[in-house]
Amino acid sequence: MPVLVITGTGTEVGKTVVTAAVAATAAAGGRSVAVLKAAQTGVAPDEAGDAEEVARLAGEVTVAEVARFPEPLAPGTAARRAGRAPVRPGEVAEAAAKLATEHDLVLVEGAGGLLVRFDAEGGTLADVAGLLSAPVLVVTSAGLGTLNTTELTARELRSRGLELPGLVIGSWPGTPDLAARCNLADLPDVSGAPLLGAVPAGAGALTPAAFRSTAPHWLAPPLDGIWDAAAFGAREAP
Repeated sequence: MPVLVITGTGTEVGKTVVTAAVAATAAAGGRSVAVLKAAQTGVAPDEAGDAEEVARLAGEVTVAEVARFPEPLAPGTAARRAGRAPVRPGEVAEAAAKLATEHDLVLVEGAGGLLVRFDAEGGTLADVAGLLSAPVLVVTSAGLGTLNTTELTARELRSRGLELPGLVIGSWPGTPDLAARCNLADLPDVSGAPLLGAVPAGAGALTPAAFRSTAPHWLAPPLDGIWDAAAFGAREAP
């Protein structure tokens, strides 16, 4: 897949760390990787954003942003409040397509969830994926409440005819509670998609060298890793 869109079921579910893990694992396999942040919000012009954080953790990857806005809000709202032109899905798709001519893999990271609006017309990351005919990897949380948001995201993708290759848990707790352990079986059931990984909580705080060497152990073979969903589920099941 030359382009993979990465979304979350909401904010703070671990999209950037998962994006970094996918990038690091692909790069370790000899693939050239680019990471495109569709809309970066909540950072100043001279601050490092999510794409730069991916590069810090993953290593030699190309990074790019379509736009950034200073307030930590939905991209459409942040653009309006900044008095600036919003990001359009076509712009993001065009930037991703250009990167795809120069790299083996392009990861397009969204902002927030799948249907967070880029502009007043309601353009979203789902529209970007549709323009690119790209699969959408969904990053989800582990615990209570995740089943509803994951199922809604999966249903929306399928209603648009978009491919959902799987889910990755963005922050697997060191001591998972009963809900998290049950969700290992329930997440694939409600989404109709396999679990393709579980990134341990705090992975983003690892040194870059430790992150890169360990990342393949968090991701399943379809994402170039060696994580085994069945073995993980058997070990963590209630």
